Amino acid sequence: MDTKKYIDKLSSKDNFKDGDEVVSVFQEMFKDFMREAMESEMNEHLGYKKHERSKSDNARNGYSKKKVKSTVGGEFELEVPRDRKSEYDPKLITKNKGIFSELEDKVVALYARGNSTRDISDAIEDMYGMSISASTISEITDRTIPLITEWQNRSLSDVYPIVFFDAMHCKVRQDGKILNKAVYICLGIDIDGMKDILGMWVGDGSEGAKYWLNIFSELKNRGVNDILIACMDGLKGLPDAVKSVYPETEIQLCIVHQIRNSTKYVSWKDKREVSQDLKLIYNASTEELAYDQLQDFKEKWNHKYPLIAKSWEANWSNLSAFFKYPQEIRKVIYTTNALEGLNRQLRKYTKTKSVFTSDQALMKCLYLAQEVITKKWTMAIRDWGLCLSQLAIHFEGRIS
Repeated sequence: MDTKKYIDKLSSKDNFKDGDEVVSVFQEMFKDFMREAMESEMNEHLGYKKHERSKSDNARNGYSKKKVKSTVGGEFELEVPRDRKSEYDPKLITKNKGIFSELEDKVVALYARGNSTRDISDAIEDMYGMSISASTISEITDRTIPLITEWQNRSLSDVYPIVFFDAMHCKVRQDGKILNKAVYICLGIDIDGMKDILGMWVGDGSEGAKYWLNIFSELKNRGVNDILIACMDGLKGLPDAVKSVYPETEIQLCIVHQIRNSTKYVSWKDKREVSQDLKLIYNASTEELAYDQLQDFKEKWNHKYPLIAKSWEANWSNLSAFFKYPQEIRKVIYTTNALEGLNRQLRKYTKTKSVFTSDQALMKCLYLAQEVITKKWTMAIRDWGLCLSQLAIHFEGRIS
């Protein structure tokens, strides 16, 4: 089809009977564009143009028909050029994917930003003057499902010096009931000091150690052979699950969470003084001095707040790893703020949906949100070079 004829036709509105004819014209123009683009790709692939002579042992070998689907624009049948060696793979039409329109990309971008289905529909109507149903929006965003599977199963680095573990909760409809589901999240710091979300898993919040064990086994199968320090907020069963898969990993409970839990039930008039006395513990230069400060705290406050010192003593083995390291490493591991910051950003995208229709709908939202969030992660952890050299000494032979 001669594209120029249709450009001329567009210049005269009287030639169109209705909107369907306009769409049909643009579809034909689109197919012309795709055919010419693929011919250019084939020329580049073979190293010579059509009808030119060549000494190459490969040549054109006719065409094959391929259907490409756009959820909004419908289905098209295109003639794809072939070569004798079957080596040509069109870049514009990749395997198992259709051609997605600008509108579809806009829908996915709005969905990734946490917009509700109604908000997306209203935005599309404002931008394109057309209505789009909730089911169509769902079909468009479903194109991310293979990407989620690929991302969640991708290979990981051999060693992560530091990994943060936490869980956030979202409401999901299941079997006619609204359940409070846990989203288990692993955030790693790699050898280069860059943050990397190792995975997100939706599960029953009550599963605890058993579920974490499955996660660690999965990380192991994806190539993570060693974790030097695992930072966490005392999640049920998590330390035991870590040790069962990575027995040499050091556990570091979040100091900030320990402080928050300690001062939760302290009266307002005592809170400042209690906080100052706790600061003497976690700011101590050595573990021995920190433990002495804990005993002083116990002697001073045990009559009024006996559970505080009891909690610190019960968790001491997983709190005291902090004191082995220089200040540069302490700044990184004494709190799970890095992961909490990620959780806060994820909640910005999930809060618009009070209840998710399924686990898959929740994962679509989380995956697209992390795509937006991680694009901004372009800088390594501050002073990482110094931290890594110190970790290499502390964990001799485990960092190459």
